[in-house]
Amino acid sequence: MWINILKSKIHRAKVTQAELNYVGSITIDKDLLDAANMIAGEKVQIVNNNNGERFETYIIEGERGSGQVCLNGAAARKVQVGDIIIIMSYAMMDFEQAKTFKPWVIFPDENNKVI
Repeated sequence: MWINILKSKIHRAKVTQAELNYVGSITIDKDLLDAANMIAGEKVQIVNNNNGERFETYIIEGERGSGQVCLNGAAARKVQVGDIIIIMSYAMMDFEQAKTFKPWVIFPDENNKVI
């Protein structure tokens, strides 16, 4: 049996930009992506702690060290700059493997820097 489980999570990142006039996605600082074991193009679920919105999009790699967390396109309507969000990705794996799998979970500081 295969199940979907949490693979990676960036917990409590701060939205730094919201760009409505863009094709769509979330741009994330490369340092955060590396620490959370996420990659460009990966599907992610976003949870906005400020307003309760939950939605899915895909990752675009942002400039390393920039602290950038930018919602683009329609997703920009679901956030305000300064909102606190959780970014999660999931993986399919065998049930037995999933029992021992440990996800990558990072807790960036108030400037979206890896700590």
